[in-house]
Amino acid sequence: MSNLAVENKIEVNELIKSRWSPRAFDSQPVEEEKLEAILEAARWAPSAMNEQPWRFIYATKDNPEAYEKLLSCLVEANQVWAKNAPVLLLSVAKTHYSSFDQKNGHAWHDVGIATANMALQATELGLYMHMMGGFIADAAREMLNIPDGFEAVTMIALGYKGEPETLSAPLKEREEAPRNRKPLQELVFNGTWQSL
Repeated sequence: MSNLAVENKIEVNELIKSRWSPRAFDSQPVEEEKLEAILEAARWAPSAMNEQPWRFIYATKDNPEAYEKLLSCLVEANQVWAKNAPVLLLSVAKTHYSSFDQKNGHAWHDVGIATANMALQATELGLYMHMMGGFIADAAREMLNIPDGFEAVTMIALGYKGEPETLSAPLKEREEAPRNRKPLQELVFNGTWQSL
């Protein structure tokens, strides 16, 4: 599929190249052992001071009440397609270190690493994750009982890839568009910042 491959002159791990964020999800449930493996992958991520500041709240369609709570935290534009994913998750960051009273300025970064681990493990298992910033953090805090000292970071849809035909025309077009990435020289600088 054209949207699963980007022309790349430098070889990277196949899991990294194959990872993709679809909007079309199949209704097939995610097996419990696969979901556990994906969450376990997050547990092994590196973090500043080994704080492991990530937390995840998830729901499957087997628990409709919990699933609907997570779904309702999404903005409407994401609810339209994410409602088909069999699993929804919310990543949460612990904002202060446990061993001393100081803000953890790396917490969101570390949650991102844990989430990337999950995405790669999902890819290995034939599953797909789509991370979303389009959600209402205050609603998530209230409905999901997130305590003080923790902040909602990202909503995630997880499942098997579905057919693009299940999406509206604009979303189908985005789903089938070729993947693209900025050139490396726009992202990485040797020694000091370089303007292009």
